[in-house]
Amino acid sequence: MESGDSNIIIHVISVLFNMSWQIFWPLAFGLILSSFIRHLLPVDTVVKHLGKTDAKSLTFTTILGMVSSSCSYAAASLSHTLLAKKATLANAMAFLVSSTNLIVEMFIVLVALMGWTFLWGEVIGGLILIATVGFLFSRFYPKEVEQELRQHIESAEPAKHAHSDCGMDMSSMKNETSDCGMDMSSMKHETSDCGMDMSNMKHETSDCGMDMSNMKHETSDCGMDMSNMKHDHSMHHHMEMPAQEETGLMSKITKSAGFFQMDLAMIGKEILIGVVVSSILIALVPQEGWKALFISNDVGLPTWLHSLLDVIIGIFVAMIAYVCSVGNLILAAALWHGGISFGGVIGFILADVLTIPMMGVYKKYYGKRPTKWMVGLLFLSILFTGLCVDAIFNGFGWVSTDQTVRTLNQSGFGMNMTTVMNLIFIPLSIWYYRLGKKANAGMGMSM
Repeated sequence: MESGDSNIIIHVISVLFNMSWQIFWPLAFGLILSSFIRHLLPVDTVVKHLGKTDAKSLTFTTILGMVSSSCSYAAASLSHTLLAKKATLANAMAFLVSSTNLIVEMFIVLVALMGWTFLWGEVIGGLILIATVGFLFSRFYPKEVEQELRQHIESAEPAKHAHSDCGMDMSSMKNETSDCGMDMSSMKHETSDCGMDMSNMKHETSDCGMDMSNMKHETSDCGMDMSNMKHDHSMHHHMEMPAQEETGLMSKITKSAGFFQMDLAMIGKEILIGVVVSSILIALVPQEGWKALFISNDVGLPTWLHSLLDVIIGIFVAMIAYVCSVGNLILAAALWHGGISFGGVIGFILADVLTIPMMGVYKKYYGKRPTKWMVGLLFLSILFTGLCVDAIFNGFGWVSTDQTVRTLNQSGFGMNMTTVMNLIFIPLSIWYYRLGKKANAGMGMSM
């Protein structure tokens, strides 16, 4: 291998490692937060605040998104959680946008890289995008496709795969979902305090690790001494289960960890692909290379058409290049230096939810047809927002031609915020993942 090729490979690996270091803790934090919200956030609370789309719900979901995440993959997981909790699709998409574009970390880097004008462009653009997404998804997303989307979510829920706190296999039951904590008081000849209404079950077997087929009007509780149960084969059926505190903190953490492990198993490949692609583009494409993408001002196109083409170009570049907020903003600075319009830069930044890896995540979460509609409406929303921002800022003369664009040091090593947070979240996420994997394996779920 020639020295030049070796240097290029080393440079790509260096960028990849540095980028992974920069995005690890926000990604881990967002996915962990998502797992806790999915387990702990009551459905009725989400339905109450996000069960309909209006100005109040969009405001609530915007604020929730701003404090929730800085990573697109983690934001996608959280928006998926909101949909699973019966939020409207418009509110979930508004959350996705706000949690990836209206966050403090991005604001700080924007000012450092590109100046205050771009910060206000991002804020105004983010708010316009949220309002546009709320309108388009509530009015134009087909109801039958949304129903297909929700059926896809329900079919992937852990409860459909015998997600039970007792680690029991109840797949043969007519009501397949079991979660120790469900009301089984209506069960004929059998009462199991495992939390689910199983009134349609007739002489079925509830298996929290034991054969209960010969139980006669007794009460079963996952964790009770059942040695006094009436049965025919006392030696075979005599079992005593250790008591579990279902409301304990560790129990909640274990259940939430199961969601974390499943999320990583589902979207881990897409995240890895996104990191690698973005690292290669940042490392190999010189700043001058981006200039070939844009239409020169000397062509003489009408202003609106030039702006439209620049925003479209910005969105498509983002679709193949983005992986994290920092990497996205570095490329945005390169695009601005390369000659793209102000609206094109904002469109590029906002399109972090339309990358190819993210589309793969959506497909896993929602299915093929729902994802096509989702991507189409997001594209139109971002395009409209980029044009609005370009018209507003150029119309008021807020965009100067000599914007200060400084180089951001890609290295995240040293005693800084990134290092401290990674030292916390790397071991925490490894432990949390292993805990979730063990919990899911105990429930017969392998992903």
